[in-house]
Amino acid sequence: MEWFSDADYWLGRLLFQRGLAVVYFVAFLSVAAQFRGLIGERGLLPASAFVARVRFVNAPSVFHLHCSDRFLAAVIWTGVALSAALAAGAGDAVPLWASILMWLATWAAYLSIVNVGQTWFAYMWESLLAETGFLAIFLGNADVAPPILVLWLLRWLLFRLEVGAGLIKLRGDSCWRDLTCLYYHHETQPMPGPLSWFFHHLPKPVHRVEAAANHLAQLLAPFALFAPQPAASAAAVFMIVTQLWLIASGNFAWLNWLAVVLALSVLGTGATSRTLGLPAAHHFSSPPTWYEGLVMAAAVLLVALSYWPARNLVSRRQIMNASFNPLHLVNTYGAFGSIGRARYEIVVEGTDDREIGATTVWKEYAFKGKPGDVRYRPSQIAPYHLRLDWQMWFAAISPAYAEPWFPRLLAALLDNNTEVLRLIGTNPFREDPPTYVRARLYRYRFTEWRDLRATGAWWHRTLLGDYVPPVALPGRTTAPRH
Repeated sequence: MEWFSDADYWLGRLLFQRGLAVVYFVAFLSVAAQFRGLIGERGLLPASAFVARVRFVNAPSVFHLHCSDRFLAAVIWTGVALSAALAAGAGDAVPLWASILMWLATWAAYLSIVNVGQTWFAYMWESLLAETGFLAIFLGNADVAPPILVLWLLRWLLFRLEVGAGLIKLRGDSCWRDLTCLYYHHETQPMPGPLSWFFHHLPKPVHRVEAAANHLAQLLAPFALFAPQPAASAAAVFMIVTQLWLIASGNFAWLNWLAVVLALSVLGTGATSRTLGLPAAHHFSSPPTWYEGLVMAAAVLLVALSYWPARNLVSRRQIMNASFNPLHLVNTYGAFGSIGRARYEIVVEGTDDREIGATTVWKEYAFKGKPGDVRYRPSQIAPYHLRLDWQMWFAAISPAYAEPWFPRLLAALLDNNTEVLRLIGTNPFREDPPTYVRARLYRYRFTEWRDLRATGAWWHRTLLGDYVPPVALPGRTTAPRH
């Protein structure tokens, strides 16, 4: 047992498993509330059309067996129930084999969603949750001490997450090297939070300290994860502090929370238990032979798959947020290799006028999280994730990110598609759909202190022009006047 497991990490495992289950719970809930409008039968990118053209081997998913809104809902709500049970400690209340099956079913359910989620599920926190969830399958429960191989693989994952993000910054935008990126980032990030305005207005020397601390957390501290205790725990705590800073400054889905959860697995029980006054670990039974074999087989597989992301880390042509296999195991990560200097937003409007002229009244659709009304203070969304709002930020950067879903979004608004409208915060056409919709591109800037006090506005916005000119469904209107 001594060569296979280490009882000193029972607390780190406990915190990791409970935290991961909570992240799973939030992730499944966010899908439950949004899937019909995104990938449902009347959604913007239906999963049924995707599985009809993509082979199972390229996107493994239970939805290749059957794909309907009812079946999607069944799988999603099963994931909600399993993750809630695991968060409540059910994994420790059942035999080891049953605990493994619970974690396996939760992972398989979420992976199945990610692999048919297309654009909406193409971001790093989805792959990170899939990879982390796979490792959790083999971590055991209260019957056995945590297996050393899985503990080291968790550190390897945290190392790649942090170092990958750090290297992509150094190799990318020059503002990371001269420590000026935070002059812009809090204003131009995809989904500002309620404190982002205040972070943006911190003095520039503080922004430079932020950037320097980011480099320490992502390029130096990760190497200490492989050092003896208490150095490894100290590095993990430093990473947790920097992640909490990121959580306070913006909305990045569950990315930062999952990084915190991974760091918790590094904490050694000895010093932590004494500091918190926790009891020592109870006696663990010897792990079954079948369990030892399962863990070792998984470890061999993951070490072999680590070749590609390890090579990517040292490559001058480093790519970020890529999966080298359809199961999203041992991925490469990175974030904000370039920082925008200006913020652009798409504002969608509609009118019920039959003809468009100088007196046409346009009414604005409000989204649930992204900036729109200049007096609307940015909301705290994370760890919940608003997928349409997030993708709108990318669409504002380039129309290439808007295909093929954005034209379908406009068509859904013209049709008052109830599934899609649930993704929108405020629909100004509750009774009858608009006759025309259009999309306009604005530049947004945070206001200054005096403007906020005088007007209550958090943003200034400047119209740049039409993103999509007025469009209508065929046969519903007369031709617009020019």
